[in-house]
Amino acid sequence: MATNPHDWLNEHGDYLYRFALARLRNPHQAEDVVQETLLAAIKNPNYAAQSSPRTWLTGILKHKIIDCMRKQVREIPASELLTEEDANMDEFFDNTGHWAEKPVAWDIPQDALQQKQFLQILQQCMTRLPQKLAAIFTMRDVDEMENEEICKALNITATNAWVMLYRARMGLRKCLEMHW
Repeated sequence: MATNPHDWLNEHGDYLYRFALARLRNPHQAEDVVQETLLAAIKNPNYAAQSSPRTWLTGILKHKIIDCMRKQVREIPASELLTEEDANMDEFFDNTGHWAEKPVAWDIPQDALQQKQFLQILQQCMTRLPQKLAAIFTMRDVDEMENEEICKALNITATNAWVMLYRARMGLRKCLEMHW
């Protein structure tokens, strides 16, 4: 691994782009945050080779992604949070609020996630979610960020975060049960 900043784009650019694209789901935004990351890294002389350049660049990229998500959260109207699929969530529950039919138990989630077909279906389902819901799901369940950290990053309340996470999970569950 090169520690020369001029080699970082060639050696780490593709990885950083894929990392950003998986979280932002927008090729243009992913390119922008990778460029901002590399620019910030070149301007910041604090890289002391205590970790690999890729690890250091990924840390910067994570902050740039959060900044981008914050901007999106501020700019998306609240009316876009509720999708048609959200309105149909009652079908999963009976009159007492319990599951009408319990969710299908997957064998071993780690094994299922490793299957290429499952990842493709999951990615398709993620693209069907509203941007904010996909972002909060990724932050919580993929990146394993704490709720407090997510609320701070997106500038939302804890209650709003849990509602959004619930909607994201229900939307993904419905989509995965239909397509997987």
